[in-house]
Amino acid sequence: MLVYTIKELCRTCYTCVRECPARAIRIENGQAEVIEDRCIACGNCTKVCSQGAKVYLNTTDRVNKLLSDDTDVAAIVAPSFPAEFSEIGDYRILVGMIRRLGFRYVAEVSFGADLVAQKYKELVDKNEETFITSDCPSIVSYVKYYHPALVGKLAPVVSPMVAMARVVHARYGRDTRIVFIGPCVAKKAESSDVDEALTFAELRDLFADQGIEADDTTPSDFDPPAGGRGAIFPVTRGLLQTADINDDAITGNIIAAEGRIDFQEALKEFEAGLIKNHSMELLCCEGCIMGPGISKNSRQYTRSAHVGIYANQKMRTLDIKAWKAYIEEFKKLDLSIHHRADDHRIHLPEEKDVKEVLIAMGKLTDKDHLDCGACGYETCIEHAAAVKIGLAEEEMCLPYTIETLHRSVKELALSNEKLSSMQLALKQSEKLAHMGQLSAGIAHELNNPLGIVIMYSNILLEESKPDDPVTEDLRLIVEQAGRCKKIVAGLLNFARKSQVDHQLISINDLVTHSIESVIVPENVEVNIDDQTANPDAWIDSEQMIQVVSNLIKNAVDAMPDGGRINILLEDTFSDIIITVGDTGSGINEEDRVKIFEPFFTTKSLGNGTGLGLATTYGIVKMHKGQISVESDTDPEKGPTGTRFKIVLPRRRG
Repeated sequence: MLVYTIKELCRTCYTCVRECPARAIRIENGQAEVIEDRCIACGNCTKVCSQGAKVYLNTTDRVNKLLSDDTDVAAIVAPSFPAEFSEIGDYRILVGMIRRLGFRYVAEVSFGADLVAQKYKELVDKNEETFITSDCPSIVSYVKYYHPALVGKLAPVVSPMVAMARVVHARYGRDTRIVFIGPCVAKKAESSDVDEALTFAELRDLFADQGIEADDTTPSDFDPPAGGRGAIFPVTRGLLQTADINDDAITGNIIAAEGRIDFQEALKEFEAGLIKNHSMELLCCEGCIMGPGISKNSRQYTRSAHVGIYANQKMRTLDIKAWKAYIEEFKKLDLSIHHRADDHRIHLPEEKDVKEVLIAMGKLTDKDHLDCGACGYETCIEHAAAVKIGLAEEEMCLPYTIETLHRSVKELALSNEKLSSMQLALKQSEKLAHMGQLSAGIAHELNNPLGIVIMYSNILLEESKPDDPVTEDLRLIVEQAGRCKKIVAGLLNFARKSQVDHQLISINDLVTHSIESVIVPENVEVNIDDQTANPDAWIDSEQMIQVVSNLIKNAVDAMPDGGRINILLEDTFSDIIITVGDTGSGINEEDRVKIFEPFFTTKSLGNGTGLGLATTYGIVKMHKGQISVESDTDPEKGPTGTRFKIVLPRRRG
């Protein structure tokens, strides 16, 4: 596999998806994986990955092993080398450094480019039919894989690398092993004519590993045959200039396109028949000087300038006579190649399947198709299709992911709020449970002596004469003892020691009876909103009337200047719900956590025992129900009143 992912470095930025012309990147569980049989080895992903997660196959160890064998090894150097090694003023120093690695021969691929350019010149001069240049192996693979109908248009000419390899074999023997050195990753698997391929970056690594530096290297020239105009081959329209083909915009019939976007568009238009009577010079990169195997040490036009300077100098010093002799010697060399289609196209899903994915991502209308490209695909439809065929994931859509995140944050906030409420309720429940146990013990201990006090005080009151001075004292004792009896009864109710007499009743009737048992002032309006589908439930009528009456009394007391009491009746399949709300002044937060505690009251001294809501709480719990309170005392909002909500099981359990 020429290009692969270091998964622990991948940050799921989708840049590689965007930059891959072959759509050979699959996102799975947030990781960008290279699909081997779709990859054209252009290396774009390795150039754009800022995290170094995309890398190409390193062949330095294999080259070292080749050099250690007892055989002659030739290095053939791509003409783009001046763009990489611009810091070495004399190219002969670079040649000397390469020889020090163990290479027997060091030759220029630019001579192979000269031979290839002549073949293209012959194709153009014949003017029989249009063609697509085949010197870029990534372009050749792309046409074979994704435009198989155009394979017949690929020029039947090998690349300059293969041409030079055949020259070396012809001149230095078939046993000579060959290593290509250049800017291209795809060269590593282009042809069996070459034994191994190194990128310029890998060559630098070899120099560093063996301590080879320019300052202590003896200059050496390239082995013949020397290249000519082929030195300009790696720059924009370099093939046309090398072959001296007319590329005039008016009279020429060659269209040049380079880079992942332009070459794809050119092929689409060519296949669609929109480009007629024109051949195409295509490069996957913006010239070979921008290949993935070049170090990131300079910019495109600076690199192009370095190549131009070297080519200019070369043409001034070139031995034209010797060059022509070599051209004549090798012009009959077989530089032909037959291209075969290898269809790797994926059938796109049906429109309805794509629409399902779009709907799942919240893209219900055309306006929802932002086509922002954050996912690496140009349109939302392309992304949805990729999701359907397993190349992409829905989470790659940035707007969808942000909306999902916002929804998750809201749900988490709601869950935290519910959790806090449940924790507070549990804490309050535990507190009330302890108080209930204490109350039950107190009530039990007081009940018997209180009964004796009540009985004998009543006997004494009956036996006393009306005009006896102690009669009023006895009447006060009887009255206060009776009050104590009610308090003890309230404590017992709070402690849930009473029995529940379940009866099937209508909660609508229950609320009506509860209202009738309370004196409601004229300035207080009572509304009942019955939203129940089935108002019947098994509850203790007498006890629940006491509960609702208590809540109505408290609501009346909270609105001394008048107001409105709203009673909402609701139900579910298993529960009935009674909500009693008022428009009073509300209950502050500090008091809300204590309102169900026995003897706690906000009323003035002598106007309440503090057992009304405690008793209410106990009765509701005896029914295995829940009671909660909501209230708002925010001065900016004004009084919004208090709402008590009771949830009771419909059936006795």
